[in-house]
Amino acid sequence: MLTTRQGVRVLASADLPEFLALAGQDPVVNVFAVHRAQTTRLEPRWLGGEMWGRFEDGEMVAACHAAANLVPVQATVEDARAFAERALARRRTFSTVVGPQAAVGALWNEVRGQWGEPRDVRWDQRHLAIDTAPSVAPDPGVRVGVRDDLPTLYPACVAMYTEEVGVSPESGGAGDLYRARVAQLVGRAWSFVRYDGDELVFKAEVACATAHAAQIQGVWVPPHRRGQGLATTGMAAVVQQVRARLAPTVSLYVNDWNHSARAAYARVGFTETARFATIMY
Repeated sequence: MLTTRQGVRVLASADLPEFLALAGQDPVVNVFAVHRAQTTRLEPRWLGGEMWGRFEDGEMVAACHAAANLVPVQATVEDARAFAERALARRRTFSTVVGPQAAVGALWNEVRGQWGEPRDVRWDQRHLAIDTAPSVAPDPGVRVGVRDDLPTLYPACVAMYTEEVGVSPESGGAGDLYRARVAQLVGRAWSFVRYDGDELVFKAEVACATAHAAQIQGVWVPPHRRGQGLATTGMAAVVQQVRARLAPTVSLYVNDWNHSARAAYARVGFTETARFATIMY
């Protein structure tokens, strides 16, 4: 259905080339949306939602991933307002609004009066990327995770998620689904671990990847091992291995207040390329 006044409609597989051309204007910032489009071919049953496009004179000028996450793609403030209008026309199923700061802010300003209070709002997140060899020596002990790591890796993933988001990923009976997601990343060889004897002392995952970029999530060191440089050398190893195997550019985003993590990423060689914002329900 086309929202004529705003030029917004649901995209289908036939729109995939035009969507990829649009998102390809910034393939690192848009890596999540590109990954989702390529793996689902924009089919709603695989997306678990929809991908919306906004058109002017028949040309796609912006898009928005509308599934569990609401993610604007190449959206101006005006585009974000148009996507907000469409979002308000349906029951809210999104748990997170995330993406470039200006677009998320504009979208949020339109919906905030009707969606209720979010659980958390993070307005200043630094989007970082590296497309060169790391600036510090990689930890040679970092390797791809395997299924035998799951008894120690899964609790670490739960601990990291709970610390970062503020609620357990197992809450509301979602433990089996989260365990399956962790196992899926291990099965894809997208999980990285470092052990000291039997103790897991560093872990990180690839959240999504395309031919242009791979986005890292879930970077974690146990609290009693922090301050020992494990995150710096561990991330250097992740960058080295991901660039060799998956994509030439490695990206992530980090809260502005997480000074220790930002300092570690800077030592590795990450530089800021954009500002993100996240609203969580």
